[in-house]
Amino acid sequence: MNKLSILIAHYNNGKYFLECYNSIVNQTYKNWEVIIVDDASTDNSIKIIEKTINSDDRFKLYRNSSNKGCGFTKNECIKYATGEICAYLDPDDALFPVALEISVKQYLFDNEIVATYSKMMMCDENLRLQKTFSAARRIVNDRYFFNCPIQLAHFFTFRREVYFKTKGIDPNLKNAVDQDLYLKILEFGKVLFINEDLYKYRLHSTGISQQSSKQSAKESFAKVIHEAMKRRGLKKIHYKDVPDQYTNAEEIYKLLNYQIKPLFRIINKLKLIFR
Repeated sequence: MNKLSILIAHYNNGKYFLECYNSIVNQTYKNWEVIIVDDASTDNSIKIIEKTINSDDRFKLYRNSSNKGCGFTKNECIKYATGEICAYLDPDDALFPVALEISVKQYLFDNEIVATYSKMMMCDENLRLQKTFSAARRIVNDRYFFNCPIQLAHFFTFRREVYFKTKGIDPNLKNAVDQDLYLKILEFGKVLFINEDLYKYRLHSTGISQQSSKQSAKESFAKVIHEAMKRRGLKKIHYKDVPDQYTNAEEIYKLLNYQIKPLFRIINKLKLIFR
């Protein structure tokens, strides 16, 4: 069976790490490793992580020499991975016990699958289950898929060999890092939707999804989308020109407005039915 590398880019989230750790060691699937890269945390996180993982050699802890940001740190994680399948797990989140088992077995059925993703459960700050993230659904993976509006999210797994066929995560990104990963991986093959909650996403005041970070994330996501458009050689999107140079987020999002229209969604549903 394939080995799965769980990749954790960490910064100042030590107080949440025990729940993350417990969700990993309690997985029904046992062939895994954990790569943790700390981005120069300024709190007591390193002591907490070292105490928690103790002498368990399935966990490997590395440190950036200085604070580099999310994109750089996630890129570092995969450099140390040895598993055939990889998946990022945020240190303040957690997995359902069957997450690895269900995800890994999908790759056994179809060699053309390059990635899987599932539904995720939104949780409060204490990781109490709230509700399933409703936007996650099966997608039509083509040149015009940009995950906007969001349809693909955690728990995302992918073949490590495919990652190294891409340019890799942009190390300069502070936000929209996962979106950059998704769009690059999906350009290399099939993605499979697992219609089950496998990931617990914690909402808390310092999380990236909170209001103070939303504008920055929106800007970064637009840049990621524009880069994907250029990478895919797209000159026009729905009869509108793709700008040669990125100028602002609204210009990019307007190109994709047609994808929220009822007709577009009906056509996509028919594509999925008759695929």
